[in-house]
Formats: sequence, structure tokens, C-alpha cells
Amino acid sequence: MSDSPIAAALIDWHLRHGRHDLPWQKDRTPYRVWVSEIMLQQTQVVTVIPYYERFLQRFPEVRPLADAPLDEVLHLWSGLGYYARARHLHQAAQRIVRDHGGELPAEPERLMQLPGIGRSTAAAIVALAHGRRATILDGNVKRLMARLFAVDGAAGAAATEQRLWECAERCTPDDAAAAYTQAIMDLGALVCTRSNPACAHCPLQAQCLAYRTGRSHELPRPRTRAARPLRRAVLLLLRGEQGGVLLQRRPSRGIWAGLWTPPEFQDLAQARQFCQRELRNAQVDSAPLPPLRHRFTHFDFELTPLRARCAGAQPGVAEDDRTLWYDARSPASIGLPAPIAMLLRAIDREEMLVLG
Repeated sequence: MSDSPIAAALIDWHLRHGRHDLPWQKDRTPYRVWVSEIMLQQTQVVTVIPYYERFLQRFPEVRPLADAPLDEVLHLWSGLGYYARARHLHQAAQRIVRDHGGELPAEPERLMQLPGIGRSTAAAIVALAHGRRATILDGNVKRLMARLFAVDGAAGAAATEQRLWECAERCTPDDAAAAYTQAIMDLGALVCTRSNPACAHCPLQAQCLAYRTGRSHELPRPRTRAARPLRRAVLLLLRGEQGGVLLQRRPSRGIWAGLWTPPEFQDLAQARQFCQRELRNAQVDSAPLPPLRHRFTHFDFELTPLRARCAGAQPGVAEDDRTLWYDARSPASIGLPAPIAMLLRAIDREEMLVLG
């Protein structure tokens, strides 16, 4: 190991206080580390654990993942959010099988050529799975470095990012890469938290410039955020004669890309026009259901459900690879956004109560 006192203090702290029983720490392989690192991007450990365990049960290695239909991958990801991660994971698995003989590359530069793997994720895979020196800089480590070295630049600015990478590189030891990498992740997650950092319990307290100058709560400097825009849409909850609800696959780009949702319209008038134009003998509710709101990273999305029921065959909504009738009591293995899945379950329960 290099003579970095920061690395030594971190590894010693982790031995006594770090996390050692996370699912991806057991039977550690490059594939398992990769899946966990993708799931952990912008998502807390406690949320990831059940998804990771279900995902690994179905896809224990890269080849089954590469061979699976995208719908099944998205189905197992439903509710975890940031669905581009699942699409990239699937695409990367196919390339790993096709171009790398089913084995993840062991070099950061080659890993970064795969979809969804950036500089920090590639380094984490190399360090945790292979024990090789590689510097990570995920969100937790950025916050830790900003405080440790009093990096006062604007968050997200190129100069600030470069400074944080330099600091992280300086702290990374030559040896014990896996232990150090897990330690710095854990310290950022458990001690050097975004709000109310537990400085009294931090092994780096003596070296931390933010602590020594009383600025732990000021750094890193928060991003300047504009007012959150609000987008609105109407969802048509069209119930067919067999009881299913009409769903459409969303485009490959944009909100919930590749997932399945009810037909979406700009407003109620457009939804009603669709029913008049495409559906025969459709009964449309006179008033919509209360809107539901979903929070995305950069905006809020308000969805107003409008219920309708049709009888007989509907030529305008025949099933194909982009359209299906979904039965919540016998659900297909498809990717559903969490708020849509909740809405469909709620509607189904309500109708069952009425019928009962």
C-alpha cells in the first residue's frame, strides 16, 4: 500500500465499522459487481438489495441476461427507476457475449466502451472485482473529497470535477484496492452524508479541511437549480371486453423509454377524440380520475387518468409488438413504470370491489 494516511485510516475504519454483508460482496465476480454498481447509481443500498437479489436469481451470469428479451429485463427493473440503466445493462451484456467471449473486460478503458459504464463505474469494477488500483468518484466520494480538501468550486463545473478527480487520485493507494474502494464508498454513505454528517465519528476528521474550518455543512457547494417545470398529460385507461387495459410501448427515447403505459394524450379533448375516431361503442367517463404526480430528476409529471370501456373487437387497437391488453390479475412480464403499475392495481381492486 502507498503511505497515504487517508487510505490507511479508511481501511482500518472499514474493518471495524464498514458494511461486509451486502449481497454483491458475497461470491464477488466481475458480473455481480457490475450489476450492483449499475443498480446503485443514484439509488440507495436499501432500495437496491431486493431488486439485485431477484435480478441475480433470474440472470446469475451475463449470457442469460444477453439472451433475455428486453421486456423481461425491464420487468425485473420496474420500480427501481432510471430505466436507461436497464437498457444499457442489456445492451452491454449482448456486446460482452458477442465481442468479449462472455467475460467482462478487466481494463477500465475497455469497460468504458460498453453502454452505461462511465469512468467511475469502470474503476469500481476493476478495483472491487480484480483488486487493481483504480480511482472512483461517485456521488458519495465527490462529497467526501469536496469536504476533505475544501473544494469550493461550483458543483458540476468542469474545473471542479477535475479538481475532485485529482484529489481522489491522490488518496487512492497502490495496494488494497478493493478494501479501500469499499471503505471510501461506505464512509460517504454512512458518515460523510449529505446532511448532518457524523464528523465526530469520522476517521478522517484530523485531515478534513472542511471540519477544521467549520464548513462541513457548506461543502460541497450545492448546485444552482432552476424552478422545477411541471409537465401534464392524460392517460386513457381503456378497458376491453375481456377485462384487460390497453397498453402501448413507449418510444425508445424520452420518459419511461421502452416501457409500457396506457395511451398518453396532451389533454382530455385529444383523448376523447381518439375514442370517437378509433373505438366503436366506447363508453368514456364524463370526468377524469384525480391526477397523480411523479417526480423525475429535473421535472414533475402530472398524469390525469381518464377511464373508458369498449365492447367487441377494436380494429384501431389490435395487439402487436407495440400494443397489448394487460390484465393486472394475470400480469405479463413487461416493464411498467412504478406509478403506472400502482395505478393499474388500484383500478383493478376498485372494480373487483364493485363487482363483488
